[in-house]
Amino acid sequence: MLEVMDRDALAEQARELTDDLATRAVRAVALTWVDNAGITRVKTVPRHRLPDAAAWGIGASPVFDVFCVDDSITTSRYIGGPMGDLRLHPDLDRLTVLAAQPGWAWAPVDRWTQEGEPYPACQRMFARRMVARLDDAGLQLKAAFEVEWFIGEGGDGGDGGDAPVPASAGPAYGMTRVVELSDYIRDLLDALDAQDVAVEQFHPEYAAGQLELSVAPTDPVAAADTVVLLRQTIRAVAARHGLRVSFAPVVAAGQVGNGAHLHFSAWNSDGNLFAGGDGPHGMTARGESILAGLLDRLPALVAVTAPSVTSYLRLVPQRWAGAFQCWGRENREAALRFVTGVTGARDTAANVEIKCCDPAANPYLAMGAVCAVVADAVDAGLRLPEEVVVDPAGLPEPDQPPRLPESLPAAIARLERDELLRAAMGEELFEAFLAVRRAEVELFAGREPQDVVAATRWAY
Repeated sequence: MLEVMDRDALAEQARELTDDLATRAVRAVALTWVDNAGITRVKTVPRHRLPDAAAWGIGASPVFDVFCVDDSITTSRYIGGPMGDLRLHPDLDRLTVLAAQPGWAWAPVDRWTQEGEPYPACQRMFARRMVARLDDAGLQLKAAFEVEWFIGEGGDGGDGGDAPVPASAGPAYGMTRVVELSDYIRDLLDALDAQDVAVEQFHPEYAAGQLELSVAPTDPVAAADTVVLLRQTIRAVAARHGLRVSFAPVVAAGQVGNGAHLHFSAWNSDGNLFAGGDGPHGMTARGESILAGLLDRLPALVAVTAPSVTSYLRLVPQRWAGAFQCWGRENREAALRFVTGVTGARDTAANVEIKCCDPAANPYLAMGAVCAVVADAVDAGLRLPEEVVVDPAGLPEPDQPPRLPESLPAAIARLERDELLRAAMGEELFEAFLAVRRAEVELFAGREPQDVVAATRWAY
């Protein structure tokens, strides 16, 4: 359970941190949350105001929960309009000095009511509640999001805007790109190291100007926090090099888009549930039940993990986006890719990758929704269907596994009927999320893919 805040203790902790920030020439702290459109919003405080912010919070309107990707505002059954106020409380344990933004530090926030109660539509608190549910079942997840992004120049992001110019001309996955972007990559890795972000690997990706970075797994809320920090740092380093970054699901219409693939493993006191068992590829019975539960709920879950209109320009077959509702060991076209790891390391390395996840997703919502499904499925005794061991798009049409929803309205319809996810999120958060997604469907109705892409390219 979430504990009631101790204002005096928070203020004292913040005063100690403020003294350290002063020695590091930090002048201000960025306090961020991610809204239902997947956009990171911020309020900032001068360094000396951090103790007061920690104890009493910073005011912010609930209306941010019904902001859309273009900053238009919709409304929902419980949230909307000019009334009300919340308090943003920074998580001091996550306070980080920003290496690429001299004079700045950052912390994610939890949102509380003015009465000192957890705000029921806070996405980060939702993720924390679902982690607590796993804890009650004696289960822990180790999770990490892959981060893919476009780096380049040009493109105004509006309708009819010029296509962005990639910052590198080298081939997909080519060493040429590393040479062309050597200084940028070095500065990025230096900044992440200074911020104690554990980078595991970096490489150029498939699309022009596309890069990818992987980090070490951690607990689910920290994994979501890390994505927010990573994107901010990637963007800040690029700006210092005179370059522009996009995390949009699709940056150029008709081309491979950016993913935010979610990897996780599930553990209890006996070890990794995805290894050492008698199930498929060494899964334990509980591990198999987790994957089967996820597979069954993917058509609804995808509304959270691929939640934008542009998501469905990316979520197509033969783009390694996971467009089919199936699973398979090391099958990058399956929505659930099971990763065993190499012989000798499988007890620690075995994990599952959710391919149908992109950067438009609020990482706290995505992580919380996955935790909710895992908690529900782990002891349900579910069994996986036969795995798909080929590219599902290459099978005869009658033999292909089901496609995941092919549009945002179709995904929303599946989510609306999912009672587990509705109950886990709570009515306030669930209805606000749906309202934003419906509003974005209406916003882009009838528009050509290239116009939708241009309008959202620089929002993410």
